[in-house]
Formats: sequence, structure tokens, C-alpha cells
Amino acid sequence: MKTTTSTSSPNTDDAGKLLLRVSIGLLVLLHGIFKLTHGVGFIGGMLDKAGLPGFLAYGVYLGEVVAPLMMMLGVGARAGAALVVVNMLVALGLVHLGDLLAMTKQGGWALELQGLYLFGALAVVLLGAGRYSVMQSSRLN
Repeated sequence: MKTTTSTSSPNTDDAGKLLLRVSIGLLVLLHGIFKLTHGVGFIGGMLDKAGLPGFLAYGVYLGEVVAPLMMMLGVGARAGAALVVVNMLVALGLVHLGDLLAMTKQGGWALELQGLYLFGALAVVLLGAGRYSVMQSSRLN
């Protein structure tokens, strides 16, 4: 049986995981900070329109504040990233569904930013936090 060897070292793999976690976490956190300072009333209105209870809007604080911090620090990074994935799926369903197949005038996907957050967080769920994290040995990383 033939085995293949990886050309990357554990250090570069872990550095890549750190870069992915911190960049996705920080970019999502900025949206959470906006909601902390401006409230989530507009999300409650969208939930009401969709026939869902408006109080669920407060869940955005988990998906855009707590979860990104978990990812960035590497404290339960996989769980935090999973929360970001759920947050992005809800955002896509509530706000962006009409643009799911839309393209921009420049030829890009209209939802490329949301897609980056969703698939970047999903990559963290699959890869874990790596060695450069607060909780290196946690199974949640």
C-alpha cells in the first residue's frame, strides 16, 4: 500500500488554522459589534415577517459575538465555528435567499462575503483550532 507524505509541516498547518480562525472570527465579530451598538430590532422584524418569534434575534449575539471570540481564541473553536455556520445559514435564509444565484456586474457571486463567512467557518469546524489556541487539547477545538 502506497502512502503519501505531506509537504507542509505541523507549524505551517497550525499557522494556517490560526490565520483562518482569526480572520473569519474578526470579520464576523465586526458585524456583531455593530449589532451590539445599534441593536437587533431590524432582525426581529425580519423574523416576525417570516412567522418566527422576534426574540430569536438575540441569538445573533451568540453567532456574531460569542462564537467569533471562541474561534479567535481557540476556546471551543469548532463549536464557535459551528455557531457561525448556523448564524450564516439563518442570515442567508432570512435576508439573502433572493440573491442565492445572483452575480454582480463584475462577475462575482452576489453573496461572496456571506459565502466566505459560511465556508470559512465550516473549514474551522472540520480542521479545528490547531496548536496556536488557548485550549490546545480540548476535544471541542
